[in-house]
Amino acid sequence: MKKRILLVFLGWMVWACTVAEPAERPNVIIILADDLGFSDLGCYGGEISTPNLDRMATRGVRFSSFYTSARCCPSRAALMTGLHPHQAGIGSFVEARPVAGKGPAYAGRLLSSCVTLAELLGDAGYSTWMVGKWHLGDPGPMARGFQEYYGYRNFSAYAEDQWDASKYVRLPAGRAPEIRLEEGTEFYATDVFSRYAVEFLRQAHRQDRPFFLYLAHSSPHFPVQAPKATIDRYMEMYLRGWDVLRGERFERQKAMGLFSKEADLPPRSMVPVDQDSIANGYPGQTNPPWADLPEARRIDLARRMAIFAAMVEHVDTGVGTLLAELESSGADQNTLIFFLSDNGACYEWGPFGFDGPSRQGLTRLHVGADLEQMGLKGSHHAYGSGWANLCNTPLSMYKHFCHEGGIASPLIVQAPGPLNLSGGIVEEPAHLMDIVPTVLEAAGVTYPATRAGRSIQPLEGVSLIPAMGGEVLPERVLAFEHQAARGLRKGRWKITWGKREGRDPTWRLYDLDDDRFEQIDLLPTHPEIGHGLIALWEDWARRVGAEPFFLPDSDAY
Repeated sequence: MKKRILLVFLGWMVWACTVAEPAERPNVIIILADDLGFSDLGCYGGEISTPNLDRMATRGVRFSSFYTSARCCPSRAALMTGLHPHQAGIGSFVEARPVAGKGPAYAGRLLSSCVTLAELLGDAGYSTWMVGKWHLGDPGPMARGFQEYYGYRNFSAYAEDQWDASKYVRLPAGRAPEIRLEEGTEFYATDVFSRYAVEFLRQAHRQDRPFFLYLAHSSPHFPVQAPKATIDRYMEMYLRGWDVLRGERFERQKAMGLFSKEADLPPRSMVPVDQDSIANGYPGQTNPPWADLPEARRIDLARRMAIFAAMVEHVDTGVGTLLAELESSGADQNTLIFFLSDNGACYEWGPFGFDGPSRQGLTRLHVGADLEQMGLKGSHHAYGSGWANLCNTPLSMYKHFCHEGGIASPLIVQAPGPLNLSGGIVEEPAHLMDIVPTVLEAAGVTYPATRAGRSIQPLEGVSLIPAMGGEVLPERVLAFEHQAARGLRKGRWKITWGKREGRDPTWRLYDLDDDRFEQIDLLPTHPEIGHGLIALWEDWARRVGAEPFFLPDSDAY
């Protein structure tokens, strides 16, 4: 096996060395899901129908320890720039104006000292296309390297109505929308995004240059919305409840080699005790057993998860049309494709989710006709922490947190040339900021020190091409900070800091080789290791200006 991996890696390097010629450079497609959990895809153990992404996984590689930045906009900043989100200016969230006193790391939009992947590839002669959710604030994708765009009209938006066409726009100004809905067909953003991605591929094929397509879905982020026929097919499945399904996911994960066959499924994750969960009628500290819930509550919750699953299926169906378009044109032989999520599944509002565009009526159960309208036009629902715990099986906690359930994402890479490990699993720890250097190496593009007369911060990420070929990456520190959550991983060791179990924030230490599920705090027994990692986190936080070590304000933003 080692010999085969070495030969594949050498073959990849031969291919990569040839891509400096413009006609041979690979096309690049990045497909990003929003709030997709670690285990939602079939190739990561899930029961949701994702045959197209599963097929990508069998043709390429899956990463088992790929990390994000805990939330949507910081993750997008790292993905687009190859930097920590704080270095790109979005350490917390997008903002209309910089947060006073917090320095450039919390500017709330991309800094002028970073350069996007679209800018880098555009400068190298690529055509650049984007569909979907920007969520990196003004001035928007057209000012940061994309030549064509269809997606959110509001560049700072994080959750738009899937059924409302007025929320979306075609740019540059003056471009007539190419997609026309057939009579009797309703606008549904996830499907329209996929259709636009195919339309952009067709336009890109007519140009004599390589292309970069970024398809940034808003699915399956709340409000959970999907066509009724797809929702209905999942109801029977989710009436079985999160406990049964979580156990089944874990068994499939062990069978496919994501986790040890000897591993035990950890208990249900904690529910962060906050005003939202208390207002929603749940002040408890763990997700409740499914069997303990009243029947009406179980039906209501099953409908919410069925909608979420339908959204994921529609994303997968769109991936299938995209792959088919590539194959019909022959472009699949020279296209590097990434599929990933921006963070773990979303726990917000406690185990039962919430209803409505405001936080009112949070405990109302849906029965009868009301239940049938969930997910359709005019509805607005979230699915809650009980299902989010299922979606992150078997990892701990959720989006927002720097525990594994908040920052670990599926990553599938399908690559052209000889790199084809036939469903191989890459165990090397990696991060969103590694995508930019990976693409640049494959495309033969040099990262600049300056651009348009301004100095550019050096890359933080590393190319994953060696890891995809079976090589071991040099050990490095991966650090995280997001809204009162902190984390750092070095080799097998990881520390986390954040409010959990209703207690004040505190550091914890885990040995991920033996405890990927973060159940046993080893800080009391290994204080020298833990405090060494804490010092590394503080050094990193000072360097990037992460809270509480803010850098001075500057003119860079």
